[in-house]
Amino acid sequence: MDAKLSRKIEKGFHFLALFLSVTAALGMTAIVVIIVISVFMRKFFNYPLFFSEEIVGILMSVSLFLALPMVTLNGTHIRISIFTEFLKRRSRLAYKITTYVSYLIGVVFCLWLLVEAVPWLQFAIKHNLKTETARLLLYPWMISLPLSILLMLAIFIARLFGFIKSNENGNS
Repeated sequence: MDAKLSRKIEKGFHFLALFLSVTAALGMTAIVVIIVISVFMRKFFNYPLFFSEEIVGILMSVSLFLALPMVTLNGTHIRISIFTEFLKRRSRLAYKITTYVSYLIGVVFCLWLLVEAVPWLQFAIKHNLKTETARLLLYPWMISLPLSILLMLAIFIARLFGFIKSNENGNS
């Protein structure tokens, strides 16, 4: 594959993953702000924010999903590397095969999550589902899951077909 095109594809993935990561960081910042305000109001006014637990839970879930594509792109997941390090030292071919198998597992996992998540999102949109306490619409928050999983799927596929490379540590 053309190195220039490969670099552009990798930069595009990096830009999208970075955008989602920054959004995740903003969500985590909002969590801290909401908790501080709620504690302050409880302590001094005996009136905590009634919706803080609900919002914090939603923001935590959304932040997790939005951060996943950057983790996938950088290959910084939690992993047990004893097997891959053993293969790396023993057989370059076996190591390469397990790397491609891990990409395939990533593709299958992302497809499975999409198959499960999209009907739930459609259900939430169709029935206009809202949170119990604050009455916030759920589907705008729920969109973060298929969005991040689609980007992760694209990253795994791009790695599988050599459009982007693994990072220096051989991580996927």
